[in-house]
Amino acid sequence: MNLSQREYKIQDVITFAKTDSQFGGLSNMAPGYILFVNEVNIQSSEILYQACRFPLFPQIQEEILRTKSPMDGKIISRNYLAYTRQDWNSVKFKVMRWCLEVKLIQNYSKFSELLLTTGNKPIVEYSTKDSLWGASPSPSSKDILVGTNALGRLLMELREKIKSGTLTQTSIIYPLDIPAFLLFNKNISAVHNDDYFIHDLDEIYA
Repeated sequence: MNLSQREYKIQDVITFAKTDSQFGGLSNMAPGYILFVNEVNIQSSEILYQACRFPLFPQIQEEILRTKSPMDGKIISRNYLAYTRQDWNSVKFKVMRWCLEVKLIQNYSKFSELLLTTGNKPIVEYSTKDSLWGASPSPSSKDILVGTNALGRLLMELREKIKSGTLTQTSIIYPLDIPAFLLFNKNISAVHNDDYFIHDLDEIYA
């Protein structure tokens, strides 16, 4: 991803910050978007992202995944930064893209509808602290946001994949081709939508 900073006029963009706002579901912290990876229920895309930071330490992953609060998961992650995978800075945007695609496929109706309601406007995570994943108010003008806005740009990319049909409700999200893409010492498998597992159970009970 191009890490150059960008400027956004607040009046021209879709912003999200609090999870209970109109577009709060775009946040990785948003509740109600449960994921299922390697037969593990995961409460949010933030918790999944943080767990992916520590593939060689399943005990840290378990501590993160055990919490139902994405903020608690983030705090736990900060306590173990010394154990972060060595290539994290070079793979973290790929990991985030994958997490967002998993969130979409397993919550397709709700999440795709929310993304499409943003139209063609730029999507920006509003943050006063993080200008890498989001954008912050400019010191020169409160009407301008400045930042890399990596999360917003990944969400816009995801929106385009929905519009073009590149990602649909029946798409399969394959694991990243990076070393040690693991959850509890097991390679992360392809991720399917909820219907896939329902049909699979139907076949078992038939």
